[in-house]
Amino acid sequence: MKKIALITSGGDAPGMNACIRAVVKSCLGKGIVPIGYSDGYTGMIENRFTNLVSDDVVNIIQRGGTILGTARNDEFKTKAGRAHAIKNLKSERIDGFICIGGDGSFRGASALSNEMNIPVIAIPGTIDNDIFGTERTIGFDTAMNTVVDAVDKIKDTAGSHHRIFLVEVMGRDAGFIALETAIASGAASVLIPEERSNIELLAKDLKSQNKRRSNSIVIVAEGDDAGGVKDIYEKLLPLLEGYTLRYSILGHVQRGGRPSAFDRILATRMGVYAVDLLLEGKSEVMIGSIGDSLHTLPISKTINNTAVPRLENLKVIKALKTVK
Repeated sequence: MKKIALITSGGDAPGMNACIRAVVKSCLGKGIVPIGYSDGYTGMIENRFTNLVSDDVVNIIQRGGTILGTARNDEFKTKAGRAHAIKNLKSERIDGFICIGGDGSFRGASALSNEMNIPVIAIPGTIDNDIFGTERTIGFDTAMNTVVDAVDKIKDTAGSHHRIFLVEVMGRDAGFIALETAIASGAASVLIPEERSNIELLAKDLKSQNKRRSNSIVIVAEGDDAGGVKDIYEKLLPLLEGYTLRYSILGHVQRGGRPSAFDRILATRMGVYAVDLLLEGKSEVMIGSIGDSLHTLPISKTINNTAVPRLENLKVIKALKTVK
């Protein structure tokens, strides 16, 4: 194996740079040329790449985002689009491919592997943590800490002004961020896509917890069935007369920032492991983590199954509800 191609694809996540660094340094240490394609599959189709060297990854382990850039590409979903990418990869004599991204990126990697017969390793990088087969994805821990830090600040204002705050976090299809940050921030309640929301019951709970003063936080995943945080705010207003409600949308601030120590370590270990797997002749597998251990599973298994947060943690939040 002489050349290994590398992309970051889909939404950016803190820790992607740490993973890029690990892949590059591991390749160079084994006499392999690491090729970084710009902007995910878009760069692969347009043949925009760099032969990465040590200087390219100096002082990037602490940086958020991705130095390779990332994008979502509809053209790559077509066989004609992938044909352009395959032609470019063959012209550069690429022997292996590492994809850092999420579910959609893995589908593209699997299709590329089948059509080009090239070994592919997938590394889960997404703040949503919604990849089947791994407890943690690169970027999730950092995103959680970003949310908790923001909610702690909002709680100061909520307490000072005796307000109920609804805080919307990312999670269009999955409630991992919302559920775990709700516990970590001491939120009064949480609304996630995996459980049908009852706005009337939420209003009743907030009243019971705030008989004298209102200073609660409700974490809302953006993909909740009751709507976005603004919709839920409008629905709660007539049910909470006499209370002061506010809402805040954290948005893309959750994607950025310096990766946590956890994400740097996870990303580095996965990057080194990915190169080793290619050299061992492995292909079409994703690297996952369980506790402190890394493992592999077929990409087909991860893209054909749905990751679900630990819904039993909802009981933890309910158990901590107290009447003031």
